Amino acid sequence: MRDEVKDYYGRQLTGSQDLATTACCDQAPPEHLKPVLAKLHDEVISRYYGCGLVAPAALEGMRILDLGSGSGRDVYLLSALVGETGEVVGVDMTDEQLEIARRHQDYHRQAFGFERSNVRFLQGYIEALDELDLAPASFDIVISNCVINLSTDKAKVLADVKRLLKPGGEFYFSDVYADRRVPAELARDPVLYGECLAGALYWNDFENLARASGFGDPRLVESRRLGIDNPAIEARLGNIRFYSATYRLFNIDALEPACEDYGQAVIYQGTLADMPQAFVLDGHHRIETGRVFPVCGNTWRMLAESRFAAHFEFIGNFDTHYGIFAGCGTALPFDEQMPETAEAGGCC
Repeated sequence: MRDEVKDYYGRQLTGSQDLATTACCDQAPPEHLKPVLAKLHDEVISRYYGCGLVAPAALEGMRILDLGSGSGRDVYLLSALVGETGEVVGVDMTDEQLEIARRHQDYHRQAFGFERSNVRFLQGYIEALDELDLAPASFDIVISNCVINLSTDKAKVLADVKRLLKPGGEFYFSDVYADRRVPAELARDPVLYGECLAGALYWNDFENLARASGFGDPRLVESRRLGIDNPAIEARLGNIRFYSATYRLFNIDALEPACEDYGQAVIYQGTLADMPQAFVLDGHHRIETGRVFPVCGNTWRMLAESRFAAHFEFIGNFDTHYGIFAGCGTALPFDEQMPETAEAGGCC
């Protein structure tokens, strides 16, 4: 299947117009990214296939790894955002895509006004990152855009990402997920696989895999339902629904499996240029500037032990546990009603 995907993206597709569905199609970028995207080379844009946006906040000076970098669109976008003190490394298995990406390296250096290029591209498989010249704990951020679903060994990908991230670093990536497990007969179809559908994980299997790989408490940033826009393929897929979703996984050890309340809070200082009014951690945490915002222990650590720490004031510690954090999708499982005949005592 890996060879089929390599051929599909290297030889069969000449642009997004050749895709059989609309699943691997990008969404409209936010306003602050449009000026940077406008500077990218047309050929890099035309040979780009992605389903989301992978440009989180606070990138200045960061070292970023892009898994499945293709023609280099996200690499060059992020290279502008990390600046000359940062670096972006792209990994892709497809000769044709890498040739396009490398061809325009100096073009983008000049477009961004850099004295030297801050990008490099490596040929390799995202299931074999340990075979490349990539040092452990050397990246602040790993990104990927609609590529993990194409991998035939997703557990290996996550394990390698965990190894390559610095403590407090994050895996911030968009991909395609299904609302149920894709049947084996569909998963073997090379076109459906190449269209980012057949290899899509059932979302709950992904979250369990992430936790098993050492990424506790995966956070969903945003999601949207994907259209297929191909009646024949839609008929084959039946009732399976597909979604583009962006997750962030922090390389922070010993995060708890649930949101636990320690009486903590944070105050966002409003110091990130693209987030002056509020900091968005995920789909459930929009932290307004200057407001005392109660958080669970995991969220407190994600902010305190990552590159975001300088932008927050932290209140509290882990001295006292108050039980499960209210409003985080988890509730006390026990019946609150006490029988009228119950007497005081623990074991009755």
